Amino acid sequence: MNILVFGATGRVGSQIVPFALHDRHHVTVLVRTPEKVQINNENLTIIQGNVLNKEDIVQAMQGIDVVISALNTDGTTTLSESMPLIIEAMESEGINRIITVGTAGILQSRVTPAILRYQSSESKRKSTRAAVEHHKIYDLLKQSNLEWTIVCPTYLPNGKRRGNYRIGNDFLPEGGFEISVQDTAEFTYKQISTNEYKKSRVGISY
Repeated sequence: MNILVFGATGRVGSQIVPFALHDRHHVTVLVRTPEKVQINNENLTIIQGNVLNKEDIVQAMQGIDVVISALNTDGTTTLSESMPLIIEAMESEGINRIITVGTAGILQSRVTPAILRYQSSESKRKSTRAAVEHHKIYDLLKQSNLEWTIVCPTYLPNGKRRGNYRIGNDFLPEGGFEISVQDTAEFTYKQISTNEYKKSRVGISY
């Protein structure tokens, strides 16, 4: 399978790439700084570019079967500005499947199910800026024709990969507090080969 990974130099994205390469998929990454990709593999294609540049995205999409976006917010609007370009390029190239890494803040609230966690008393975060950005992505994907899945981890310490975690469709597992970066990356990667969570958000935690 040919996989395109956005955010491949970030905390989660940099862990997704090795999982895919280990299974002998071909991985393409679009990065601003190629030197940050510390992997040398014949199945890895590194394209220097910017997710805010439509031409760069279209170039990276050539021959791709599935897209994984692990772009984060980084205090900017890059996430919400790039996703319309990604969606447009995917629809133009006939690529249907996208898996993105979001945040537990955009899952439904257990205390007030009509609204999202970040909008309710369930959220303990003082700033909602990142959740607002991810909420925009959720809305954009819902309005698209793509087969999308948004993986929504809660607190993300580095930690070690455990390989087992709880999963909640549209909700965070009850009492969920954290999940490691590696387990988040593994679960996100696994979504390329399952239809179970298409067009839904998935809460994951220990």
